[in-house]
Amino acid sequence: MLFSELGLSESILRAITEHGYTSPTPIQSQSIPAVLKGGDLLAGAQTGTGKTAGFTLPVLHRLSSSPRSNPANYRPIRALILTPTRELAAQVEESVRVYGKYTKLTSAVMFGGVGINPQIATLKKGVDILVATPGRLLDHMQQGNINLKHIEILVLDEADRMLDMGFIRDIKKILAALPAQRQNLLFSATFSDEIKALADRLLNSPAMIEVARRNSTIEIVQQTIHPVDRTNKHPLLAHLIKTNNWQQVLVFTRTKHGANKLVTQLEKDGITSMAIHGNKSQTARTKALADFKAGKLQALIATDIAARGIDIDQLPHVVNYDLPNVPEDYVHRIGRTGRAGASGEAVSLVCVDENSLLRDIEKFIKITIPRAVIAGFEPDPNAVAQPIQLRSGQGRGNQNQRPRGTSPKAGGAKPSSTNNPSGAKNTSKKPSSHPANNTKPSNPPSAGKPSQSPRSSSRSR
Repeated sequence: MLFSELGLSESILRAITEHGYTSPTPIQSQSIPAVLKGGDLLAGAQTGTGKTAGFTLPVLHRLSSSPRSNPANYRPIRALILTPTRELAAQVEESVRVYGKYTKLTSAVMFGGVGINPQIATLKKGVDILVATPGRLLDHMQQGNINLKHIEILVLDEADRMLDMGFIRDIKKILAALPAQRQNLLFSATFSDEIKALADRLLNSPAMIEVARRNSTIEIVQQTIHPVDRTNKHPLLAHLIKTNNWQQVLVFTRTKHGANKLVTQLEKDGITSMAIHGNKSQTARTKALADFKAGKLQALIATDIAARGIDIDQLPHVVNYDLPNVPEDYVHRIGRTGRAGASGEAVSLVCVDENSLLRDIEKFIKITIPRAVIAGFEPDPNAVAQPIQLRSGQGRGNQNQRPRGTSPKAGGAKPSSTNNPSGAKNTSKKPSSHPANNTKPSNPPSAGKPSQSPRSSSRSR
C-alpha cells in the first residue's frame, strides 16, 4: 500500500513525499482511514511503530479539508493532542509542523519548565492544533488563557503512560471543558483495565486497532547481562565504553542522585557525559539532549521518565546501570535502541541485590537473558544481597517525578517496537532521510525526535 492510496490531501502527500516516504507502517495504514471517517478510535500501538504520524496526518487532513465555522478574525483551537511528557509533546508538534507545512494550519506546543507568557502570546494569535501536557494546559485553563469550546478532535497519546503518571484527574478536568460533540482518538501501548475504563467513558462506538502484541520485547535488540559486584558497576561501565569504543550510549539509573554521581565518575575517566532528570533545569536538559544527539557526549545518563520521548537516530547502545523496579520499564528502556530495523544492544549490569528484579524481568519477557562475566570484574560468589535503597518518592518508574497531588495507577510502562519511526525533524534545518531513526526511508513518516525541549521540573506540565 502507498500513502497516495489512503485518501490524504495533495498538500499532505507533498510533505510526505518530500521526506522520501511512500509506504505507511501497519498502524498508519489502519488508523489513517479510520480517523478520516470521522469516528472515534482506540488504537494499541507502541512507540517506534509510526503511531504519531498515524494520527497527525489524518488530523491535518480533516482540519484542512473542512472550513472553520467561526468568524475569519477568530482562530479557535480545533484539535487538542495530550501527551504525558514534554519531550513527547515537542516531538508530536514537530510532526504536525513538518507534515502540515503546505496547509494553512497553525500549531503550538505547551508544557511546563518554560515561561508561560510566550505561550499566552501564541494563543492570542490563534492556533488550530495544540499539543500539550495536562499540567500546563490546566494552568492556562485556570488563568482563563485558553478556550477549548471549539475542539473538533481530541487525541490522547500514550494514554497508558498518562494514567501511570497519575494524570487521570487532570484529564477528567480537561474533558469537562471540551464540547460534547467531537472526535476522540486514544492511543495506548497496552489495553489495561484502566485504559478500557477510560475508553468506555471517552469513546463512542470506536474502531479498534491493535498492531503489536502487548508488552512484546524488541527481538532485534541483543540483550546481555553482565553480573558484577555493586562496587564495580562504574569501573565496568567505563571499561565497556572504552574497550568497545562506544560513541553513543544511553545509561539508565534508578535515582537522580545516582545519575549525577555516575556523570562525575565517568568524567574523571575521560568519558564525556551529562545527566538528564527532573531536577535539571530546562537549559541543562536541552543542552544534554542536543549534545548527545550531535555526538558531543559519549554517555547520556537518565532516569526512566526523564528519558521518555527521547528518540535518537540509530542509538546503538542502552545500558541498565541499575535494573528498574518494574519489568515493563525494562522493556521500555531497551526499546530506545534497535529501531526501524537498525541493530541495537542492551546491556544490564546486575549485582546480587538485583537478582530478584532480574527474575521478574525474565519472567515478564518470557526469555532467559544471556549472562557474560567480564574478565577482571567477576562478582564475589559469597556476596550477600542487600535491600535496594530508594530515595524518597522513588519507586515504580521514578514516581517522584509524577504530578503533585496524585498517585500513580497500576499498570505497565510502554515498550517500544522495531517498526518504523514515529517522527519528523525540525524544519529549521534540512531533515535527515529518516526522521526518527535516520535510516534510509523507503517506508513511512513517523513522528520522531523531540525538538530538544526536555522537562526540568518534577511535573510534566
